[in-house]
Amino acid sequence: MLDTALNYTLAAAELVHVPMEKRSISESVLSGLNPTEVDPSNPITLFIIQLFIIIAFTQGLGWAFQYINQPRVIAEVVGGIILGPTVMGRIPHFTDHIFPKASIPYLNLVANIGLVLFLFVIGVEVDVKVMKKNGIACAAISIAGMVLPFGLGAAVAVPVYHNFVETDKVSFGHFMLFIGVAMAITAFPVLCRILTSTKLLDTKVGVIVLAAGVGNDVVGWVLLALTLALVGSGTGATAVYVLLCAIGWSILLLWPIKKAFVWLVKRSGSLEHGPTPGIMTLTLLIVFTSAFMTGIIGVHPIFGGFLAGLIIPHEGGFAIALVEKIDDLVSLLFLPIYFVLSGLATNLGLLDTGKIWGYIILLCFIGFAGKFVGCAGAALAMRYPLRESAAIGMLMSCKGLVELIVLNVGLNAGIIDQKLFSMMVIVAIVLTFITTPGTIAIYPERLRERLHGPSSAAAKDSEKTMTGVGTVNNGLGGRDNITKFLVILQKLEHLSAVMFLTQLLEAPQIVQRKPFDAAEAVGHEMKKGDTTDGSASSTPDQVLARLPTSSTDSRRDSIPASSRSTGAPSIDALKLIELTGRTHSVMQSAEKDQLLVTDDALQLFKQFGRLRGLEVKPHISIVEQDSYPQAVSDYAYDLDTELVILPWTVPVSGSSTELIDPSIVNKENNSTSQFDSIFGTESSGSPIYTHFVRRVFSECLTSDIALFVDRGFGGSSSLNFQPGSGQHIFLPFFGGPDDRLALRFVVQLCKNQNVTATIVRIEKPDSSTNSSVDDDEDETAITPGIKHDNIQLHQAALASNQLTVGPTNSAYPETQARLASDTADNIAWTYYAAASSAISSTPRPESVENALSRISFFSTKSATPLQFAYRCASSAIQSTTDKSGGSWRPMLIVTGRGRRASSINHSQELNKILADMKGLNPSVGAELRKTLGDPSTSFILGGGLPGTASFLVMEAGKK
Repeated sequence: MLDTALNYTLAAAELVHVPMEKRSISESVLSGLNPTEVDPSNPITLFIIQLFIIIAFTQGLGWAFQYINQPRVIAEVVGGIILGPTVMGRIPHFTDHIFPKASIPYLNLVANIGLVLFLFVIGVEVDVKVMKKNGIACAAISIAGMVLPFGLGAAVAVPVYHNFVETDKVSFGHFMLFIGVAMAITAFPVLCRILTSTKLLDTKVGVIVLAAGVGNDVVGWVLLALTLALVGSGTGATAVYVLLCAIGWSILLLWPIKKAFVWLVKRSGSLEHGPTPGIMTLTLLIVFTSAFMTGIIGVHPIFGGFLAGLIIPHEGGFAIALVEKIDDLVSLLFLPIYFVLSGLATNLGLLDTGKIWGYIILLCFIGFAGKFVGCAGAALAMRYPLRESAAIGMLMSCKGLVELIVLNVGLNAGIIDQKLFSMMVIVAIVLTFITTPGTIAIYPERLRERLHGPSSAAAKDSEKTMTGVGTVNNGLGGRDNITKFLVILQKLEHLSAVMFLTQLLEAPQIVQRKPFDAAEAVGHEMKKGDTTDGSASSTPDQVLARLPTSSTDSRRDSIPASSRSTGAPSIDALKLIELTGRTHSVMQSAEKDQLLVTDDALQLFKQFGRLRGLEVKPHISIVEQDSYPQAVSDYAYDLDTELVILPWTVPVSGSSTELIDPSIVNKENNSTSQFDSIFGTESSGSPIYTHFVRRVFSECLTSDIALFVDRGFGGSSSLNFQPGSGQHIFLPFFGGPDDRLALRFVVQLCKNQNVTATIVRIEKPDSSTNSSVDDDEDETAITPGIKHDNIQLHQAALASNQLTVGPTNSAYPETQARLASDTADNIAWTYYAAASSAISSTPRPESVENALSRISFFSTKSATPLQFAYRCASSAIQSTTDKSGGSWRPMLIVTGRGRRASSINHSQELNKILADMKGLNPSVGAELRKTLGDPSTSFILGGGLPGTASFLVMEAGKK
């Protein structure tokens, strides 16, 4: 007996090892192995081939479809159909070798894992707070968008059931319920992507559609779960038990498990710092446990993933951080596999009769009309305008990915067959395809009302015309004191730059406060000598408790009215976040309020402003990267901003004190990129950022703009920079509106008693005379060895790819305008540079007089103004470094950009300077000139001491 059992065991053991012996560990394609054969012991080889084909094909189609404004899901669905029996399956042996039947279970397993995770992400996207914000309108549109298409779907189910369904195998009640759900459901994830691509997320239409889509999504999944429970149960009693078990698990998950999970998230600090590895592990265990429970109950496992997503808290940006960790893996790896499996089950070759295509058209009409009429009608009933209502109806008719999931569930459950499945896939593709172009046609961008930005341009124009913007001094032709700032933040590294500029602003007046007298405050509760510890009380009798108050009235009365500040500056900080097609990016847009509280850069800058006594209001704009300049323009317009500040952090790298490495300028052949050495390799110093800066200069016309090129502390230079309190500013004044703006702003900065400045006015001499010329260099002198063609190369590089509105030759084209500008320059210079006794008009305010006492003015003429300004800047840096006891930063050089209307045309002189730099790529100098203007470019490319300075480039808006 024992021998028999032992022999049986050994035989079984030999049978187990036989498949492993068929393949040697050294077997490879070199020895004749066919990698497309299915090997159950090693399926990874064929799986990698399939995965590569799927990802490459779907991503390639997605790249092509974006040019016709279609979401990526359309490309993935079409790609799956092409790889299926409809197209590629007709190639002999393609399906047998690439997608053999034996390999489908492995793909199906991976796809279902991804589908569970995808439904979990959808559940996380559901935020009840979004629905509550829109209340009645959201509920009305969501209900109307479910009831009417469900009823029309139930009606069309009658002829479809009798023509395309085996009536003896499928109950009409189950089929009617399934078709109703398929017609009523909205593809919420695809809807979010369409709102992103059409730039509707920050509009009234986008907000209401997002809220209504959440409610529609939840109800749709519940109805589908009900359908599957009824189909999967043999009797009515079993269906009731399935539903009760599903409800019981939902209650258990959404109440005690959710409370425990939220407690653990708070306990682990994940709300403040993002999910920890332990919380991520726990989350995944909950997701797959919930999928397991709904699967064994009799409902599809995907509903378990959806329910698990509902327990994720949205406070502190936790949900966004969680989705960010798994979003790319799901959308780029798992979902394309699921789409290909759907394509393998779709055979358009079966749709070969006119009757079938007639029903396809009917289903398309019913699916669109039910959604459009129901949602648009509800929106009209809620007093929405006609175009907005039509856009809401068009967007809610989107099907896409969720429709495919519903159809696959119905196909696997036996409710529909392959022919009807293929018909419904065509319906889903058509309805999703028409959503984007239909929405753009109905609701074009010129008619959109955004929640942030100029919602009513005409009204605001009239309001600004009546009230004015800022404090304007007519004698100077601009604002005498800038009080409304808009600071643009993109990265945490920008904080150092904006904090430095904020430090330069005039500090609020110190308020003297009476110290808190504890004895006086509690005196009414004590009697003289009534002490328990034997000590004497100094509190007088019958003195009532009083809170300490500020004693500033007498001090304020002693300050002359003219020297009082016109008001503390108001600073709006705008954080720009890129809106992508990823799920977490869409969630960020829907949860801006949470980001305002949790964003590190905004909160740090706000606290810094509080410490300085300044009001800082944080804002967040989540838009596509191409829309950054428009967002800046919109916010500047909407907030009545007087000066927009763009930080550009490009610190000096290595041991060199210059902005570019001298070896690059001096060597003609060098493998290092000159462009990278100037603009850096990070996004804050990349050509993409310079393009953004140039577009802001070009498009933001209602406000003045200041570009702050922050050079940090100058690198490890030989100047031995010593930190201290105070800052010195150098301003070369050439004339023009940009330079006049820079002049006024430097005077405003010098109202801060810790700020000093040197201002040099440099004019070109008249061509008819050479008198009073400080420089003995001739304008036409060309450095020996410079070829004329080098100058032409730099001029041609400057002329290419212009963005800034206005001529490249920035001199005034008309004599009258030139004379007006020169007059304005003289008035501004005389107002600030002349002594008080020499001003015959209105006397200057005492605050301006105090600021001017810390400014040194100098005026001269030079045939080469840029070179003279460079030498002045070098002398100023050397002098302040030798004599001062330290400062906040190395010297700040303020210049006008001069790209629109400069009094002096620096083009010819700068071309010669750039041509003198052997080996300098013309595109480097041209990019700097287009971004910063000619004066700053001459300082930066000149290297030396000015290369260690920071630059504030200012441009006056067109008002």
